[in-house]
Amino acid sequence: MPLDPQRFTGDLHVLRSFGASGVGKGVVRQAYSDADYAARQWLAQRMKDAGLELHFDPLGNLFGLAGEKSLLVGSHSDSQPEGGWLDGALGVAAGLEIARAAKEDGRPPISCVSFQDEEGRFGVLTGSDVWTGKLALAEADGFTDTQGNTLADMRAQMADLAGGFLPHDRFCGFLEMHIEQGPYLEEAGLGLGLGVVTDIVGIRDVRITFEGRQNHAGTTPMHLRRDAFQALSAFNTALSSRFENVVTPATVWTIGHVALHPNASSVVPGRVEFSVQWRDADADRLARMETLIKATAQEIAADHGVASELGPVKGLDPEAMDARFQAELGAAAEILAPGKWQKMPSGALHDAANLAAVMPAAMLFVPSIGGISHAFDEDTAEADLVLGLQVLDRAARVLAV
Repeated sequence: MPLDPQRFTGDLHVLRSFGASGVGKGVVRQAYSDADYAARQWLAQRMKDAGLELHFDPLGNLFGLAGEKSLLVGSHSDSQPEGGWLDGALGVAAGLEIARAAKEDGRPPISCVSFQDEEGRFGVLTGSDVWTGKLALAEADGFTDTQGNTLADMRAQMADLAGGFLPHDRFCGFLEMHIEQGPYLEEAGLGLGLGVVTDIVGIRDVRITFEGRQNHAGTTPMHLRRDAFQALSAFNTALSSRFENVVTPATVWTIGHVALHPNASSVVPGRVEFSVQWRDADADRLARMETLIKATAQEIAADHGVASELGPVKGLDPEAMDARFQAELGAAAEILAPGKWQKMPSGALHDAANLAAVMPAAMLFVPSIGGISHAFDEDTAEADLVLGLQVLDRAARVLAV
């Protein structure tokens, strides 16, 4: 049959060469970086070689189009600052191979896509967020990364490639294959285990700044200090305590990017900027957590004599996957891996969460070795990658009709 697993894995290995970290199979390919630009150019050529019509939209989302109406299959090809070779890239390579095989076999048309900035250099799922209409392009253009670059400036570097935004109704639905990025499929002990995603959790993200007083670390008495870092430390402790009666075992939250100023050993820190991210499948719980975060920041700031500033809260609501698309993925998995698949929610955010708002969408997971992702040593057995491709293709054959 035209589906070619070796061609698929070969594309995956070439794709990881763009921004290769030099550590294992890891990659450094953030959105709009030179490595990302080069990878998209290479992907565009592979799509063209497959007989697909190329289309870059204003965000840099890359489509390989087949026919006037088609099923869309894909993911994203940008990475975290220190990323793995499969996160997103797996779904892009699978979409390309399935679209290519459908064309070679004369089957109903299937298109493929690599969305831009899924990993959140500027926003949250930025490329699909704007394309699906959840976020206005003008608003997104004002977003900045941690170095102060604006999205408008970065995407201007790809302006020579950009066309308009494609209409959603050009596609009859969306499929995305991804590594699980967690330990559950391995823990289930299913061998070549697969996961059919039932729903994707919601996510919220905010940047908070505590502004205190920079001063000499040797001569400033402890009781007179307005130490921004001590405020952050107290905030972290208080927040965990206040969440106890709100969260469930499946709820997660993270204090991530921390920028301390002036970050010197002999200076009382005068300012700290940090991110808080929280995820849950219940939109009401996400809202209650937001209220607690804001109140805690204000109270801790007052207690420590520092000022607090909260940026805009970004994020996406929980999204259920389409029941029919889930059923076809499950049927394909049962044929190709009987008894070795399960239904499961996604604790990570994916472009399918945005696509589900404008068309039927579903996801298939393959295992992550050791549950590791967003790291250079992220990996999955190639037999699992190929099995996932075959299951996804079998479901796509039905859904593309």
